[in-house]
Amino acid sequence: MFWYTLTPLDVLLLRDAKPFSPGERAWAGSVFPPNGHSIAGALSALMNRSQGSKFRLTGPFLCWSGETLYFPRPLGFVGKTPLVPVDWDERSHVHHALSDPHQPRPLVKPSWSKHPEDEDNAGIEKKYRQYLPFEVVNEYLKTGEIDPNHWLVEHAGEDKPWTVETRSHNSIEDGKRQVKDADGYFVENAIRLYPGWSLAIGVDVEIDTPTTLRLGGEGHRVILQRCDHLSKQWETLQKLSQHNFNRGGKSLAYLVTPGVFERKEKDNGKETAICQAFPWEWKLAQTANQNQTPGELVSFATEKAVAISCRFRDKDKSIPAPQVFAAPPGSLYYLKQPQSLFQDDSNTKVHTWRQLGYSELLWIPFIHNYH
Repeated sequence: MFWYTLTPLDVLLLRDAKPFSPGERAWAGSVFPPNGHSIAGALSALMNRSQGSKFRLTGPFLCWSGETLYFPRPLGFVGKTPLVPVDWDERSHVHHALSDPHQPRPLVKPSWSKHPEDEDNAGIEKKYRQYLPFEVVNEYLKTGEIDPNHWLVEHAGEDKPWTVETRSHNSIEDGKRQVKDADGYFVENAIRLYPGWSLAIGVDVEIDTPTTLRLGGEGHRVILQRCDHLSKQWETLQKLSQHNFNRGGKSLAYLVTPGVFERKEKDNGKETAICQAFPWEWKLAQTANQNQTPGELVSFATEKAVAISCRFRDKDKSIPAPQVFAAPPGSLYYLKQPQSLFQDDSNTKVHTWRQLGYSELLWIPFIHNYH
């Protein structure tokens, strides 16, 4: 993989997957960081799509000062306190509480946690990082823990390194000082990254840099710059992750890019694609009846799905494809044993999602300490 930073020259317009028409006096939403389809489309145009260039993408991630990769906050934390499945903490005061045995197990604060939340104690509001630097994630993969002090924001942008600028667009009637009744008004959100921040991607194709490419709508451009230092950071995390996967035992799967877990089902001859928050091949460890085979997935922590708009392309045309809904980056999965994804198999159709950078997992050992 060759690693590059993408630094915006101005704002970026990255519209979300909701239908939008200026004629309906609509509000055009925006999504950030951009998804793999947006990045791949920009790179394809740069590499001359007509030549049928193919590549594999990793990311995108956030990057500070062109030197440090940043990853989304793991969602299996409340403030700076980790959550664990209740079955994994025998000393928890709710260990024997009644719960549905056929659903993912409830997540609780561990009994061995020695760092109670203290936001209200000193009367000072504390900002927590929403994006973690490479050093913190590296330690997380090594030890299975995040030092509470590493959650605190150290410099601007670690809680959210961009601002949203709302922009209205008006068209005026000819000869009048009034907005047109039809197609005359709409509002959209633009993204402006803070100084020093950029996006980072890995591509298995070497590109001559520096250069510029168009990213998002309205022709806004970014500077593409080679950054080999980021490659070393990613390789370090990949080696640790693979070591943890091979080690086995209770593990956490940390999703660092949107996870598209899609399955097609047929009903009365109609084929419907259904997305869910965890991989379909990961079966729950708790079964509904004795005829089912228990799986490895004990529980997971996630939040609102990310809507992704795709397109069907061929040589002559490009048309919208059905939306898919991805598990948000930062989702955390608790498994009795590590389990790979169908998407990792290059012989399957769904491997396309991995080629576009989706469903990237880092594996973390589960470590508890009652002392």
